[in-house]
Formats: sequence, structure tokens, C-alpha cells
Amino acid sequence: MFEDWGLIEASFSMQYGIRLRAEGDMSWDEFCTLLGGLGEDTPLGKVVAIRAEKNVKVIERFTPEQRYIRDSYLLKQNEKLKEDKEAYKAYIDNLQARCKALFS
Repeated sequence: MFEDWGLIEASFSMQYGIRLRAEGDMSWDEFCTLLGGLGEDTPLGKVVAIRAEKNVKVIERFTPEQRYIRDSYLLKQNEKLKEDKEAYKAYIDNLQARCKALFS
């Protein structure tokens, strides 16, 4: 969330007209509800859609900026995964099993 704070602020302003830095009394529950309700057309919504895209044909048509957003996110996720040895091993085992099933 900290890495995306600028996107969150811009999205709240765009969708709700709320300037988070000026908002003093919003509860955590309300913030989470509003965050979860952000639409696809907000800055955060657009970036989340790029990061989550799985369709190879869509990814092939990404602009260089979209590729950078997606690749940077995936690299950070992989680095975090490497820090947890058990999770990394489970990920690699799952990947090997999927490859084996694909090419068997």
C-alpha cells in the first residue's frame, strides 16, 4: 500500500472528491471500504488491471509503459517470494508440476 500511496490519493480524489491528506477523521474501516470500491478508471484501478493481466494477447499489445508497470510489479513479487524459502520452494514445485503436465 505504501508503494501505491500516490495512486491511492489520486484515485480517492478522482472518484470521491476526497483529498486524503486533508481528511482528518476517516476511520480505517471507511478507508478500506472506499479503497475496495475504487473503479477501473482510476489511476490505481488502471495499474492494478495491468499488474493482474494474464491474457498473453493483451500483454503483447501493452505499451512500453504498461510493460514496465507489470514487469516491475512481478519482479518485486518474486523478490518477496525469495525471502520466504518455504513459499519459494512451493512456488517452484508448483511451476515444475504445471510445466511437466503441459509438456507430457
